[in-house]
Amino acid sequence: MPRILLIDDDEHLAAPLATYFARFDCALDSATRPSEGLAKLRSVRYDAAILDVMLPEMDGFALCRQIRSESDIPIVMLTARGEVMDRVVGLELGADDYLPKPFEPRELVARVQTILRRQRARPAEPSGASAQRHVFAGLAIDLDRREVLRQGVRVELTGTEFELLALLAAEPGKVFSRDDILNRLRGHEADLYTRAVDIVVSRLRKKLEPLDCIKTLRNAGYTLAVARGEGA
Repeated sequence: MPRILLIDDDEHLAAPLATYFARFDCALDSATRPSEGLAKLRSVRYDAAILDVMLPEMDGFALCRQIRSESDIPIVMLTARGEVMDRVVGLELGADDYLPKPFEPRELVARVQTILRRQRARPAEPSGASAQRHVFAGLAIDLDRREVLRQGVRVELTGTEFELLALLAAEPGKVFSRDDILNRLRGHEADLYTRAVDIVVSRLRKKLEPLDCIKTLRNAGYTLAVARGEGA
């Protein structure tokens, strides 16, 4: 049973949400303060975290940044305003998805389930390459272990970053448009998240430096341009 942590200072939200999540075989724990939530994340293994943007002690963006410095756990952010800029900022900090308040509990469950399925999913097997491991010059991607080595050094990626890299690596040289990527990796509200792809690509490029293997084709999309080889 997946275990999810909700960090939200609305004390009346956690109990009914926990009951609702249980209907879908998910256990939902809660914390009303960031410090309490961080302590739980450090002591208990959770499969995903849900963060409210408006929190005491620190806002949800600062909390997301702190969690990302310690873990690649999938993160869904809740924002009362649902503004595009809030979504962009959260993506830049490493969030995997958003849901504006007020929301339907079923939609929140669906978002979490989508992220968890994406974490477990295997990319389609490419022709002429191992379904478990992609090896390029300076870069190795282990799909089973969800591990990336850059010049022999392990790179910590979020779930979305890993899935994006795995998608590009499955068909190196193929150009994936932003809509292609959104539809393959997120699966909903693609029209709202066009800029999200650019942000995730930017984060991924930075983590893969000094390799320069993700190329932008103007008005077309992104491709993995790197030679196959002995990798990391």
